[in-house]
Amino acid sequence: MNILMVLTSHDRLGASSVPTGFWLEEFAAPYYAFLDAGAEITVASPKGGRPPHDPASDTPDARTFFTHRLEADPIAQAVLDTTERLFHMNANDFDAVFFPGGHGPMWDLAEDKSCMALIEAFAKAKKPIATVCHAPAVLRHVRIDGGPIVGKKRVTGFSNAEEEAVHLTHVVPFLLEDELKRLGAFYESVAPWESFIVVDGQLITGQNPASSREAALEMIHMLAPSTVTAHTP
Repeated sequence: MNILMVLTSHDRLGASSVPTGFWLEEFAAPYYAFLDAGAEITVASPKGGRPPHDPASDTPDARTFFTHRLEADPIAQAVLDTTERLFHMNANDFDAVFFPGGHGPMWDLAEDKSCMALIEAFAKAKKPIATVCHAPAVLRHVRIDGGPIVGKKRVTGFSNAEEEAVHLTHVVPFLLEDELKRLGAFYESVAPWESFIVVDGQLITGQNPASSREAALEMIHMLAPSTVTAHTP
């Protein structure tokens, strides 16, 4: 398995001075699911180099087994320090693509033409595409067969209720739940912060940070159904 993970390079909530970026758990849990399953992993971002992480994802309440493992892993830290430029990534070189969330993708990846073209190439090749939490925003401008890639697809993503709970409803450029519905998707969700994924064909979407490992394990199952992965600690 050769998996591409794509992280945001955007480090502020809109034009404010409030820092954001990718959510650590949403990278760490899938990264180790893939690594422990024997996958080759490439990490890319629009600007390359070290992508910003949301400092809120590094607080005591947000840390997890996998974020602690990431913090203590010099190889993983080196991977983050040297992410590839997204512009140079080619879907032909990978079996699947995984987009962790955090609020950052709503500003850069959602509007990035290289990102859109890459997703379109994965979709046309019928390769798995996974997005978690706010990362389904990357799908908003992607079109397949003349219509939105999420049109008439079952999907999930960070809910309006969850956005309200973190007090960013009026800060984000759009509400992800509303945008997915506007595009014709069949949006589904569960109670805030519960793990929940939706699979429709080769498209995997996760609702929130708690869903990130489950989404990664589903991707592994798609690529290698016989692979045995370690249970969540």
